[in-house]
Amino acid sequence: MKKGMLAIAALLISGATFAQTTWTLDKSHAKLGFTVTHLLISEVDGYFNDFDAKFIASKEDLTDAKIELTAQIASINTGNADRDKHLTAPDFFDAAKFPTLSFRGKTFQKVDGKDYKLVGELTMHGVTKVIELNVVFFGTAVHPYTKKTVGGFKVTGKLNRKDFGVGTETPNAGVSDEVIISANLEFVKG
Repeated sequence: MKKGMLAIAALLISGATFAQTTWTLDKSHAKLGFTVTHLLISEVDGYFNDFDAKFIASKEDLTDAKIELTAQIASINTGNADRDKHLTAPDFFDAAKFPTLSFRGKTFQKVDGKDYKLVGELTMHGVTKVIELNVVFFGTAVHPYTKKTVGGFKVTGKLNRKDFGVGTETPNAGVSDEVIISANLEFVKG
């Protein structure tokens, strides 16, 4: 009888830690950007106007978080309409054939303090590869107007555009093969 009661108590306690919560992106406080080097002498920044993300987690430190993100390629914005048109054309992203890029997180591990490593699969231009991103989790706060809990994140990383078949005919001297990813994301809890 005692063992049965202990088992039930253990299940109830452990069940509380498995209550999964969905966090949705606050698009008014989020930006998904990238930087490339142009002609080996300057940097050009861009971002996606249309993207969405969410994650599900049950642990307070979010180490079990599973994130999903999707961006619409046609929403690319580098501040130059001609360049944006070229980037969505077949010789770069080919937005007509591959309208979205997506990321599906596999692991979210705490490194130290606010620093985390996010590993997941990025699908872009019809190619899926595992990438690793650095994340700073700034913590949570209660929004003064909505009274909902929000969490803030800074995500950074690097990838090689040619690994995804993007702009393979454009040499590194024109546009760097290395693309720096930078995202500021605010999520609303449940």
